[in-house]
Amino acid sequence: MEYRKTTVAITSSPRPEVVVSPCAACKILRRKCDENCVLAPYFPPSEPMKFAMAHRVFGASNIIKLLQRLPENQREDAVNSMVYEASARTRDPVYGCAGTICQLQNQVIELQTELAKAHAQILNMNMKSREITNSEDFIPEQMLQYQEILIPQHPYDNSSSFFSDDNEVRVANWEHLWS
Repeated sequence: MEYRKTTVAITSSPRPEVVVSPCAACKILRRKCDENCVLAPYFPPSEPMKFAMAHRVFGASNIIKLLQRLPENQREDAVNSMVYEASARTRDPVYGCAGTICQLQNQVIELQTELAKAHAQILNMNMKSREITNSEDFIPEQMLQYQEILIPQHPYDNSSSFFSDDNEVRVANWEHLWS
């Protein structure tokens, strides 16, 4: 992504004139933008606030010195970092990026703690379910007996009354409760 000077052809005269628009940095610094401008590829004329922020925090001469020391392939990342740091400094003059990084690290730690708690709860629930199903004391026959106790299979049916003809209570289905 390389930005160079913007050219605009004016067609009102018979001979087209070429008007060169300086980069945002040169426009803000009110200087002539030449072909060898170090700032032109990274501060296009369409983004003047990008340079204004970086200039306010770092200064134009420091930005130029930094870019000249870096290889071409690292300059764009450096400019993006400076612009981000400058905007962070504007929002938080004391901590800048460090404050944002600290907040994000604390948020990561909190989320990791919540995740560890959730994993522990899942593990605990899995262990409890295994204890119930794999317990040597709790065999399937006893499970059937508990099922009958907790959910009796029709202790009385509708065809015969709960009391017999001689007024005795039918307890045949309830005997296992007392034995």
